[in-house]
Amino acid sequence: MKPATIVGILLIVLGIIGFAVGGISFTHQKKDIDMGPLQVSHKESTTLPISPILSTISLVAGIGLVVVGARSR
Repeated sequence: MKPATIVGILLIVLGIIGFAVGGISFTHQKKDIDMGPLQVSHKESTTLPISPILSTISLVAGIGLVVVGARSR
């Protein structure tokens, strides 16, 4: 596989995920108090939104790269 085809497939997958999920969310743990044996923490969830415009651009660019990679063989 050519690099353009691989990048194109990754962009297509990212575009589909953007349409399906609407964003990428992740959870991380934050420490509030750390006093020796006493520790208080909480989990915080953050969502990184992916706009539909960006998903569309990613999908179209990915399809274009896959087509260019397939034609250059």
